[in-house]
Amino acid sequence: MNMILSVAIAITLFTSLILVVRFRGLKLKGSDPLPLTAFMAILFTSGLDVGLIMFPLTEFPVYESEAAYGVTNALAIEFGFWGFLVWGFYFLTTFYFCVVEPKLKLFEIGWVKLVNSAVIIATCAFTGFLFLSYLPSYIEGISDPLRYGLVAAVVLGAVLSSTDIRYVKWLGLGSSVLFFGLIALLWIASGAGLTGLAQSASNIGGYFANLPKFTSPLTDYHAFYLFWWFAWSIMIGQFVARFVGGLRTYQLMIALLVLPSIPIALWFSVLFIYHTQAIELVQSLQLCMVVVGVIFVVNSLDSLTRLYSENLGLTVKRLGGLKYVAAHWALLFCLILLYQFTPLKIEWIGLIVIGIYCAIYGLTFIRRDALIRASDPKTVEHD
Repeated sequence: MNMILSVAIAITLFTSLILVVRFRGLKLKGSDPLPLTAFMAILFTSGLDVGLIMFPLTEFPVYESEAAYGVTNALAIEFGFWGFLVWGFYFLTTFYFCVVEPKLKLFEIGWVKLVNSAVIIATCAFTGFLFLSYLPSYIEGISDPLRYGLVAAVVLGAVLSSTDIRYVKWLGLGSSVLFFGLIALLWIASGAGLTGLAQSASNIGGYFANLPKFTSPLTDYHAFYLFWWFAWSIMIGQFVARFVGGLRTYQLMIALLVLPSIPIALWFSVLFIYHTQAIELVQSLQLCMVVVGVIFVVNSLDSLTRLYSENLGLTVKRLGGLKYVAAHWALLFCLILLYQFTPLKIEWIGLIVIGIYCAIYGLTFIRRDALIRASDPKTVEHD
């Protein structure tokens, strides 16, 4: 599986490079264009989940103790698993859904739409499963009934939010503001000051010094992350393409690689201070992290629920509000339990997505003449 993953990463990165060089000046515009700030807020909060909040403090010790991660420091490893280059997956799929899909409509093919929707649902549920799994680490002594009840309530809130597209902009902006607030709160509480933060952040340079090593799995756990990014990539590109507001291809690439990486780098740098200085994360700060994690889960589930419900025609307009909420809540919560009580893994979902990539590459090549005939506009609208 790791060999398949390595080849898939190489092909997607090479394709992204070709697109930036060949179509660098092409202006991209979605069906619901937003200013760059709102677009990046939606992308950032939809394209990440609760793992960003809850994983790092448990992973830093692992990266320091295992020889396989000896290529650089633990902060650089963590950043490499979440930041910069991996956002290239989202560039490729966002470009595709802005430029290619409106012309070829490959994701309207029955089996492609069905498989893609199944992937979205499964990945959506995995976000809820992660939240369920990590709650005991941040709410000490939480009982199982309360833990499952909280997850059920969060899923319900996300499904309710997904009933109206107007919520997505404010949810994205609001959760971004809360995340920056959380970064500031933990930084101030650490007492590290600007000097301490800068010293901690300087460790991220180890990632860029070893960038090529992150283009293939360092370990099976790194492979888990990369499969996870693949699992997210198509659905996020499909969702956020509608909000692209006139960026040129090279601008979209720069925006996706750089802008989300800034808050990620700041967040990890603050957490690394707590790790290296053995600062206790008091209960009030843990609770703040859980609150922001809840908002991230709601945001992710909201966008993905809206996407797969539209793909399958299971919308509010068709089902009615009550049936829509009941059906999607039951589906997602049952799948979360499926991850909890079965061997189902996100790696399997990522592998399926790589298969979809192969199919789309092949179908695009087969139908290239139709794409060429339709590809002359200076401004490309997302359908």
